[in-house]
Amino acid sequence: MIEHTVTFRLKHVSGSAEESDFMSAARELTQIPGVKDFQIRRQTSPHLAHDYGISMFFDSREEFEAYNAHPFHQSFVQKRWLQEVTSFQEADFEELM
Repeated sequence: MIEHTVTFRLKHVSGSAEESDFMSAARELTQIPGVKDFQIRRQTSPHLAHDYGISMFFDSREEFEAYNAHPFHQSFVQKRWLQEVTSFQEADFEELM
């Protein structure tokens, strides 16, 4: 199982219509086959520079790679992510045996 996580900051004001629209668009990533337990969260720690986090799980590396290559994901990255996210950090985890 792979957990895909990303923390980020948006150029939009918290609570704005633009923030809400971006989050709604991000939730549509759940349409991609293999995405499980999708969550969007607001950061509450004063120790981190990012305001939001998205996490999701995949049963296999193949599903994760298919997600990354999926046309809907690629379109979201090009049309929304790169235009509206000002900073991010991505991490992908597999369980230790």
